[in-house]
Amino acid sequence: MLLGRVCGTAVCTLKYPGTQGLKLLLVQPLNRKLEPVGPLQVAADVVDAGLGDLCLMVRSREATLALPEVKFVPIDLALVGIVNELQVIADGDIDLALHPGWNQFT
Repeated sequence: MLLGRVCGTAVCTLKYPGTQGLKLLLVQPLNRKLEPVGPLQVAADVVDAGLGDLCLMVRSREATLALPEVKFVPIDLALVGIVNELQVIADGDIDLALHPGWNQFT
């Protein structure tokens, strides 16, 4: 999943069958420090996001599956959630080492 901030809307006069009625938004991809990463992108909105909202996005196949009605349409980026609260943990605070002993997945 990716983070992005809604910057505006996009308008299409012709749409692929199955994408009529979908709202298209201009989104600025962000890193975990909420700094811009790369150029603006167009995303299909399935959560009714608004201007300035911090959103979760998915790409490729997952973006197509997020659409409410017709599946398998050419959508490459979709907004699937609006972020209400964000807590970023520093890299050094997470212990990813596997320690000896019992664990439920072994």
